[in-house]
Amino acid sequence: MTTRKDRLKKLVKVQEQLKALHETRHATFLSAAAAAEAEARELVEHFDASDSLAGLFPDLYHRRIANAVARREANLESARQEAALIATATARINMVERAYKDVRRRDDRERSDRERLELIAQKRGHE
Repeated sequence: MTTRKDRLKKLVKVQEQLKALHETRHATFLSAAAAAEAEARELVEHFDASDSLAGLFPDLYHRRIANAVARREANLESARQEAALIATATARINMVERAYKDVRRRDDRERSDRERLELIAQKRGHE
């Protein structure tokens, strides 16, 4: 049977992995938002260029620009949600780590007390 200390130690690891997952997703969403923004900016620049096909297909350019801006906003919103999940995971990690440290200290203190009692019993046995 596993001890509470072992379970808490494993839980800390799992919580850290979960936080790393949210951090990775957050970074991915930010990267996708930046890419969508760059695409929208590039389309606007091409739209204004003299040799552009935007004059022939303005609706297509406007639709692609609008889609890029919408993707940027959606990715930024997803990144904000992941940031909230990161904060929650961090709070959970802190809470579980405190519990783990408390249990570890208590176990160390109990072990130390047992060792002292054994030494006292040995000394009394020798006397």
